[in-house]
Amino acid sequence: MKTHTTNYFDTFIQVAEDSPAKIGEIPPAKGSEKSVANIQFEMISEHPYQYTSDDVIFQTYATRQGFEKNELAAEREKFFSKGQPCLRASPLTKRYGWGVHSNSEGKVALYGRDSEEYDKYSADDKVDTVKAMRSKRA
Repeated sequence: MKTHTTNYFDTFIQVAEDSPAKIGEIPPAKGSEKSVANIQFEMISEHPYQYTSDDVIFQTYATRQGFEKNELAAEREKFFSKGQPCLRASPLTKRYGWGVHSNSEGKVALYGRDSEEYDKYSADDKVDTVKAMRSKRA
């Protein structure tokens, strides 16, 4: 079975052009169930450069589906047997003003649109830069 990935290496995902956020905003909690943005923000901001994009995308899915620990390996294999949206489609990069840096190992960290690090990675010739996906068609 073919395995797909969402991982980037030495890449910086810039905030979407149509994002309303001028700074990196913490996604607000809505009710008792965590949103995709809440789960992803907590994982990446609390553990910078610890997880790959695949880890974050799958854990978000697994949390929302309520899988048991013993199901995770099989469910992850099934999940990545088809292509999945990457962090370019994340609400963090599209709505909340966060850039995502992937290091040489594919591990990710968040940088607010208003931070020095965001500007540094955006201008770094050694790092590929890509824009997050727009929310609306042009």
